[in-house]
Amino acid sequence: MSSTTTFETGVQYGFFFDQSRCDGCRTCITSCKSWNGVQAGPLRGSRLFEWETGTFPNVRLNMVFAPCYHCQNPVCVAASNGTMFKEPNYGAVLIDPAQASSPSLRAAWEACPYGAISFDSDLANANAFKCTMCVDRLEQGQLPLCVLACPMRALDFGTLSDLQAKYGTNNQLDEMPSGSTTSPSVVFKPHAATKPTIVTLDTDTVLSVMATRPSSLNLPAVYSSASDVTNIPSGLMTKNALNMKATTVEQQEQLLADDNS
Repeated sequence: MSSTTTFETGVQYGFFFDQSRCDGCRTCITSCKSWNGVQAGPLRGSRLFEWETGTFPNVRLNMVFAPCYHCQNPVCVAASNGTMFKEPNYGAVLIDPAQASSPSLRAAWEACPYGAISFDSDLANANAFKCTMCVDRLEQGQLPLCVLACPMRALDFGTLSDLQAKYGTNNQLDEMPSGSTTSPSVVFKPHAATKPTIVTLDTDTVLSVMATRPSSLNLPAVYSSASDVTNIPSGLMTKNALNMKATTVEQQEQLLADDNS
């Protein structure tokens, strides 16, 4: 992937994300913050959500790259009372820098199904920040830094038409909000189907062994029933489903607790 290119203007650009290649390193997030001079804390141009599905022995860790998807029909702009706009050259959805602390951006966040706008506090006039598609880099013939920084090459960037021709037209992953209204400028490749088990396990036996402790420790079993492992009670796990819209900064930091940025 070349680090410099010539970008057309007057066309819609977008992102590609390969869920099967992402290992959750969050280099995309830290590189974004570094380029934009955003300090450690709740403001983010991009986010990476992870959540678990399934139970032993069929568990899967899911990832989704979540910048702003720069929708073709950005409902956030319509709700922003003039504090946001869709930039004409690359189709980027942007916050007016002069109005980054406008209370109207709360209404824009409410409208966005992906919660792409971040705030530095829960105050009505908190400072807001979101992905800019690295328009400043595009003007210099450079790709968005998150795409260049991804060590697993899980990201790509280009005109939406080129991305769709190369990767298909899937703009939604499991558990994500529908893109039917907003038409997000993104293409997703879902993770690959689970491969057959390499080593066959007797699940019941494994669960029984895992529950026991050496008699010399004089401690109770780790769990009393295998169903304690295979049927996880509601509320026990905080990341067993995708939640892209934290209602407070505290909740956002809990959902993105592994962000380290």
